[in-house]
Amino acid sequence: MPNLTTGSRRTARLCQTAALASAVLACVGTIGTLPARAGDLVVRYDQSSLLRLPRPVAELIIGNPSIADVTVQGGNMLVVTGKTFGVTNVIALDSERNVIQDQRVVVQRDASGTVNLVKAGNRQSYTCNPQCSPTLTIGDDTTYFDLISRHASVKTKFSETSDGGGSQQASQ
Repeated sequence: MPNLTTGSRRTARLCQTAALASAVLACVGTIGTLPARAGDLVVRYDQSSLLRLPRPVAELIIGNPSIADVTVQGGNMLVVTGKTFGVTNVIALDSERNVIQDQRVVVQRDASGTVNLVKAGNRQSYTCNPQCSPTLTIGDDTTYFDLISRHASVKTKFSETSDGGGSQQASQ
């Protein structure tokens, strides 16, 4: 290594760190982004999409229920909710067990408004629109994910109280 002054060494280290951080952020931005093919139903992680079928459904088969959840609305409308990143399929059968549709489902990350903070290789995700708030995203640092998960659980329990306390406070 050439003879560098302390200031030059610090600058060189900062440049190396910035280059590494830039590469990590570019990689993190692609997590949960899977290639979709023509005809795929693309659903965003933690969001729902509608799938209208030509006739009523009697039975649903979900290839991997940990990737997507599917419910029937009104007989021939499916609500597909992305649970984690990945590819699966949904097979809809009629009352005679004929295939109505075999639909490939791709669950992707919705990166718009999402900021990832990477510290010492540990990722924390935030939704920023315009203020930033923590968000639960598969692949985040375990300690961070557990903390945000506990906070979300407490908030959900508070809003589900049967005494109406949550809704009374919301209206005040």
